[in-house]
Amino acid sequence: MLNKSNFAKYRRTNMPFKTTTIGILGGGQLGKMLIQEAVNLNIELFVLDPDVNAPCKHLAAHFTCGSLQDFNTVYNFGKQVEMLTIEIEHVNVEALFKLEAEGVKVFPQPKVLQMVQDKGAQKLFYQENNIPTAPYFLANNKIESQQIWEQEGKAFMQKLRKGGYDGKGVTKLMKANDFANAFDAPCVMEELVNFKKEIAVIVARNTNGEIAVYDLVEMDFNPEQNLVEFLQMPANVSKEVEKSAKEIALKVAECSGIVGILAVEMFLTHDDEVLVNEIAPRPHNSGHQTIEACSTSQYAQHLRAILNLPLGNTVCHKPSIMVNLLGAPGKTGDAVYEGLDKVLKLPHVYVHLYGKKITKPYRKMGHVTILNDTIEEAIKNARIVQNSLKVTSL
Repeated sequence: MLNKSNFAKYRRTNMPFKTTTIGILGGGQLGKMLIQEAVNLNIELFVLDPDVNAPCKHLAAHFTCGSLQDFNTVYNFGKQVEMLTIEIEHVNVEALFKLEAEGVKVFPQPKVLQMVQDKGAQKLFYQENNIPTAPYFLANNKIESQQIWEQEGKAFMQKLRKGGYDGKGVTKLMKANDFANAFDAPCVMEELVNFKKEIAVIVARNTNGEIAVYDLVEMDFNPEQNLVEFLQMPANVSKEVEKSAKEIALKVAECSGIVGILAVEMFLTHDDEVLVNEIAPRPHNSGHQTIEACSTSQYAQHLRAILNLPLGNTVCHKPSIMVNLLGAPGKTGDAVYEGLDKVLKLPHVYVHLYGKKITKPYRKMGHVTILNDTIEEAIKNARIVQNSLKVTSL
C-alpha cells in the first residue's frame, strides 16, 4: 500500500514526459555525442561555444558563438531554455547561480560546479567527507610551493587550483630545478602517488536520488601530454578493488548531491589502496566506450538523470577498449585521417570523428571503440588501430 510519502515519490516518477529545451555550455565532442542521444527524445538543443566552427554547430537546433566565461553571455543564453547543462567545467558559475534562482534548472548544480572548478575546494570536500585522496597542501604562489617542498622533502604534483584542463595546469616537482617550470599562482601541492594504475568510475544520479554505476575502467595515459589514449573496460583488477572503487564513487555522488553524470578518476596504489584523484561533473573521456559496450551510454544516462527519468541499465555486454585519436606531433592544419580504410575492415570497431576541422599536436580529434568476446582480442585489434589510424595534415 502506498503511504503519503511514497505516493508523492510515485506520482513524481510517473508524471508524463514533456519534451523540453536544453542548453549546453560547450559545443565540443561531448556536446556532439549528447546531441546524438537527445535527438532520440525529441529534445530541442541550444549550444553556446566560443569556437565558430565547434563540432556542435551544425547539429544543434540553435548555436550561439560566445564566451563561456562571460557573465552576460552565459546568463542571456540560459534565459532562452528551460534547463542548462555543461560539457566543460570552465564556465561562468555566477551566471548559473542567478539563472537557478530565477527558475532555470541547472545540472550539474552551480554549487557542485563551483567546487569542481577549484581543485583546492575538491580536496577539502574529500577531506570533510572522509573520501580517500592523496595527502596535500594548499599554496598561494611559487614561493609557498617551494617552501612546502623543502620542508616535506618529498616529490609533489603541483596543480593549479583553477583553469587546468586536459593535462594542462599540472607539473611535477621532484628536484629544485623543476621550480623553473612551477606555477606562481594558487595551487594544490599533492604528494606524488606511487600508483600502479589509473582507474575511473562513471556514476549517474537523478533528482529523486536514484543512482546507477558503471563498471570500472582502466586508463593508459600519453606520458608527454597526460591525456588518456587507451582505456580498458572491464579493468584488470580484483573484485575487492572494483567494489571499493564503486563504493567510493557512489559516496562522492551522494555527498555532493550531484544530478547528472559524474566521472570519478582514481589512483590504484601498489597496496591496492584506491585514492580519488579528480572528478568531472559531466560526460567524460573515460565513458566513451559505453556508447557501444553498455546497455545505456553515459550520454543517454546523463539526459535521463537531468530530466529525472528512470536511470538505464549499465551492464557491459562485451569487453571493450577505447583508443583516443590524438593529433600527430608536429602536424597543424586541415585534418586528414590516414589508415581509416584498414581500421574499418576490423570486426566490432566503431570510429567516432569529432568534426574538428583543424588538427594540432595531441589535440583530441576522435576515438575508436573496439569490442570483442575477450579482452585479449580487443586489445590486439586496438593495437592495430593505434598503429594504423593517424590524424595528420597535408
